[in-house]
Amino acid sequence: MKNKDIKFLEIRYLRGPNIWTYRPVIEAVVDIGELEDFPSNTIPGFYERLTGLLPSLIEHRCSYGERGGFLRRVQEGTWPAHILEHVTLELQNLAGMPGGFGKARETSTRGVYKVVVRAWHDEVTRACLYSGRELLLAAIHETPFDVAAAVAHLTDMAERKLLGPSTSCIVDAATAKDRRIPAIRLLATGNLVQLGYGSRSRRIWTAETDRTSAIAEGISRDKDLTKSLLSSCGVPVPEGRLVDSANDAWEAAEDIGYPVVVKPSDGNHARGVFTNLMSPAEVEAAYAAAVTEGSGVIVERYVCGSEHRLLVIGGKLVAAARGETAKVTGDGESTIDQLIDSQINSDPRRGAEEEYPLDILSLSDNPVARLEVTRQGFSGDSIPPAGREVLIVRSGNHTDDITDSVHPDTAATASLAARIVGLDIAGVDLVCEDISRPLDEQRGAIVEVNAGPGLLMHLKPESGEPRPVGRAIVEQLFPNGDDGRIPVIGVSGSFGKTTVANLVARFLTLSGKHTGLACSDGLFLDRRCIAKGDNATWGAANRILMNRAVDAAVLENGSDTVLDEGLAYDRCLIGVITNVDPARHVGRYHIETPEQVFTVLRTQVDLVLPGGAAVLNAGHPMLVEMAALCDGEVIFFATDPEQPALVNHRALGKRAVFVRGGQVVLASGNDETPIVSLQGIPLTDGGSVDFEIENVLAATAAAWALGIGPELIRTGLETFTVA
Repeated sequence: MKNKDIKFLEIRYLRGPNIWTYRPVIEAVVDIGELEDFPSNTIPGFYERLTGLLPSLIEHRCSYGERGGFLRRVQEGTWPAHILEHVTLELQNLAGMPGGFGKARETSTRGVYKVVVRAWHDEVTRACLYSGRELLLAAIHETPFDVAAAVAHLTDMAERKLLGPSTSCIVDAATAKDRRIPAIRLLATGNLVQLGYGSRSRRIWTAETDRTSAIAEGISRDKDLTKSLLSSCGVPVPEGRLVDSANDAWEAAEDIGYPVVVKPSDGNHARGVFTNLMSPAEVEAAYAAAVTEGSGVIVERYVCGSEHRLLVIGGKLVAAARGETAKVTGDGESTIDQLIDSQINSDPRRGAEEEYPLDILSLSDNPVARLEVTRQGFSGDSIPPAGREVLIVRSGNHTDDITDSVHPDTAATASLAARIVGLDIAGVDLVCEDISRPLDEQRGAIVEVNAGPGLLMHLKPESGEPRPVGRAIVEQLFPNGDDGRIPVIGVSGSFGKTTVANLVARFLTLSGKHTGLACSDGLFLDRRCIAKGDNATWGAANRILMNRAVDAAVLENGSDTVLDEGLAYDRCLIGVITNVDPARHVGRYHIETPEQVFTVLRTQVDLVLPGGAAVLNAGHPMLVEMAALCDGEVIFFATDPEQPALVNHRALGKRAVFVRGGQVVLASGNDETPIVSLQGIPLTDGGSVDFEIENVLAATAAAWALGIGPELIRTGLETFTVA
């Protein structure tokens, strides 16, 4: 078996809907060479080695539809390409990307397969694919493979490349089946995401949106200014003031009365916040640490009770969490540093990455915890007596959901605080002893109002109910069921696509919509060309959809775009297929049969929204067959009004466009409306160019489906010329 290998001939990233699925995938063309003659059941010990390396493959159901189904296939005999598909998916799962689509299919070349797997991120999935190949070869050749190291590497890559948990929960809520708001990641890494298309889109960056005011964010960072504004509006805040030296901090503490809090005036994430200080020495030490975390320091009254984080979205309280203290208990042998690692940092909720709801604790880089330990007479090297509790931090990690316990008056106060600062999404920190009672009854107070609050604490609380905070943000951005979509018109087929796309764009521009057009002639905004040459590509289409000045998008999609890149949009309002000539598609990207051509072109029809329409050429049996796949309406067009498919369609009361008596006719059932003579359409050269007549009919049908009236269609056709 030593000479047996698996080679990648091609790897392409299909970043949008494609012939396999609606989701982005990696498609690898794989040559298994001589292994074509060695299915898995003929390789001694292979099953045992594979399951030893990846025992979690037991969860893969495969074609049997039951747990262990895939491993049953391995025992019975299957080929390396199929196994590579499942190994890659499982490596993604272990790296934190669960689930996903996968396929392995033969090509017409012996030993060459297409392996397709869901791509959560291009680079990460490629890395999983390559790692999967190495693992598979190790199982075949009985050589070592360090699964733990591979998974650790892939996990680290995923954490760096994928969206963070706060952004992900918003995107997931937007793209859920009941909303279907499209999402475009605007950076290869980072959390800037556009929801929706064109002029109806909105943008988010973690828990900030394009409605998050820069002024409000600036106010929230200035803790003293925030307190002043809140206090002036009657919101309870702790008394205190800015200080400019350790001595001034001590004087302020004396004036306020102990215990006090010392914190940076413009810090965040609770860094440098020292609470319950009881002496001048503690105040001076806290000042020295706090001043390094911001541009100024505040001393204020210590408010008794627990810290709570209230999440306010669009003026409404949607979630609340309570902070917990962190303590260790001495065993008479371990130092406090060791106890922190064994009793606190061992908590699976703690980690350095954003996906963990709690942070790793370390006295060496946490001056607040260090001071807290020092106040109790210890240091990190101290060994506390067995049974002695040592407080490490008083609060800051919000773990328990208490949303349903918040008193209505307190919820209203938090909402008022967010409005005063001006934040559409705010994390309001307040301290009180009992969240179910009004703040005034217990001298509770709001201590901070934060922009861009973390959402993970509300998604994965230690106790209590997870809250749909992502959905709440989506509802604020897209109220009343708004889907953030502009009209998207996709034009596909074997030929005529560019002309039809240009015509449809012309109709839309005449109707008053700022229209983006990406086609083989170039990239256009209204009639202005902003990029010349072939722009019937994913990249050009994506540029149109990202443009917030665009009210409608017309996008040409050849079969090569579907096969090499995937489509740039998730769904479209109108899908046009001009015609089909299988010979133009066979022989490219391993497309060899008319059935495969059908699969390529149907992608355009599959994406039509339920409220949209597919515009199909009734003179092509393959397209007539495709009509049944459309979720929306179907409008047939043909030069011959007696085309059987068109006649049957009209008999059902449905719409069609055709030529009768030299006129372009709109028909709905038995009703016919001639709108323009072919003699008056320059594109058809007086009605003498048959293929251009079909292009006119296709574009007219698309315009009609878009609600554009006959008069405007006539004007567009009579004034449209090919440059």
